[in-house]
Amino acid sequence: MSQENEAAGSKPRKKYTEEFKRSVVDHWQTSGKSGTQVAQEFGVNLWNLRDWKRQYGLGARPMDGPIPQSPEAMSQEIQQLRKELARVTLQRDILKKSMGILSES
Repeated sequence: MSQENEAAGSKPRKKYTEEFKRSVVDHWQTSGKSGTQVAQEFGVNLWNLRDWKRQYGLGARPMDGPIPQSPEAMSQEIQQLRKELARVTLQRDILKKSMGILSES
């Protein structure tokens, strides 16, 4: 951090992964919580959350490309999405267990 930033008290800019942004927006849209609550829960700026919702939320333009037309391409995409779902489900389960362990103390 430069001395100018230290003197002004500004913080370095945080970088968030696309996966993190999508998961926060998904949580916001499915939890029924306000944007302010979700922003505080995840430690992000409300303005970032609103930008992410425009970019990744329901009704947003798909960023991953067109829908496959051939049965082979569709099958391949389904297989890839199943792997991704299994990975994300495992991450979620680990986080749930971690929160349970941390809340016990």
